[in-house]
Amino acid sequence: MIQIAIHALTVTDPILHVVLYEPEIPLNAGSIGRTCMAVGAKLWLVRPLGFRIDDRRLRRAGLDYWDHLDWEVVDDWGRLQAAIGPRPYWMIETHGERLYTEASFQRGDVLVFGPETRGLPNKLLATQPHRVLRLPMNDGARSLNQSNVVSVVVFEALRQIHSWPGPKLG
Repeated sequence: MIQIAIHALTVTDPILHVVLYEPEIPLNAGSIGRTCMAVGAKLWLVRPLGFRIDDRRLRRAGLDYWDHLDWEVVDDWGRLQAAIGPRPYWMIETHGERLYTEASFQRGDVLVFGPETRGLPNKLLATQPHRVLRLPMNDGARSLNQSNVVSVVVFEALRQIHSWPGPKLG
């Protein structure tokens, strides 16, 4: 019953929009879907996808939460922007100039994560260079697992927002 109430809330007023731009790995998408469902965020998948929506690995990683998740697949970036509308878009990329903790997140913000093997294309990053964020890493590390990065950034945004459909954070 609680999951249905959370799902109904996210359909009309998601606390955050989490965008996976051309995701490649179904296990990451499934795990990210679990996180989104748990916090009331809407998950957007921008084609092309590196997996099928009915992929058993996607469903397995999302467990039984996938049926309660507010999610949508769009054909391209332009359709995503048309569907979401004018909101702050935060791009998370390994070479971002600003740390994710330096952003001021608000309810309804859009968090954009690129394909696991390529990251976000430069043409997207150039549209809002002041909104490209990164997580700190040692010099020898190429990147972090996408589902871990999404969790870290989503929970920082929730900490800043101080309002979500569950118990108070912090």
